[in-house]
Amino acid sequence: MLEVSGITQIFGGVTALEDVSFAIRKGDITGIIGPNGAGKTTLFNIISGIYTQTSGRVMLNSRDVTGLPPEKLAMLGMVRTFQNIELFGGMSVMENVMVGLHTRSSSGLMACSLRLPWSRKEEHRIRADARQWLEFTGISELADVTAGNLSFGKGRMLEIARALAVEPGIILMDEPAAGLNSQETLELARLIRRIRDLGITVVLVEHDMELVMDICDRIVVLNLGFKLAEGTPGEIQENHDVIAAYLGDDD
Repeated sequence: MLEVSGITQIFGGVTALEDVSFAIRKGDITGIIGPNGAGKTTLFNIISGIYTQTSGRVMLNSRDVTGLPPEKLAMLGMVRTFQNIELFGGMSVMENVMVGLHTRSSSGLMACSLRLPWSRKEEHRIRADARQWLEFTGISELADVTAGNLSFGKGRMLEIARALAVEPGIILMDEPAAGLNSQETLELARLIRRIRDLGITVVLVEHDMELVMDICDRIVVLNLGFKLAEGTPGEIQENHDVIAAYLGDDD
């Protein structure tokens, strides 16, 4: 579903990524891991259209999407969440999800302002769809709460609900477990599996190795800007190069 080929990123003479290539299979949960400074977030920023790489390309469903901005990628079915939660703090939980749904609406600003009948009908549909995504992520009881008043864990669920409202084929999650307690992490793991069960491909950058090994079908390991290894959780756990990168090589 997603193919990264020969990605290299140089910032002012410093090489953050060098010739990184891998493919994500449709319907998989794939983890991208590595020590601090491995290039994980830089790679995510390139895939999601925030950075333009020095060289290489990104393919989505066999289409070259290299250099496309995030809004274009969202229209093509790829969305992203961030390590630092990005919400509209002054809007309600429901309204935050409705923002995601409006990417699929046909009502323009003028129609909404004039409250035309067909525009009102579409807004009712959007509100109903938003409630379904809030129920899916387990926060429907918070629909009328101002997003800025949510706990960190609930804010994380809201960000995921808003991303899912776009009805993506693939969702990128940047450290979704960061800042969550153990119970919230368990809830996140269950949610990610349910997202996969909807047929949505999941790619996550994550430092919580227990979570990664528990839910991922495949794992890509980066170190110092290079792809160090790729395989199943079992294969990665037994890979001596990966162990050395995380724990240091005694040889």
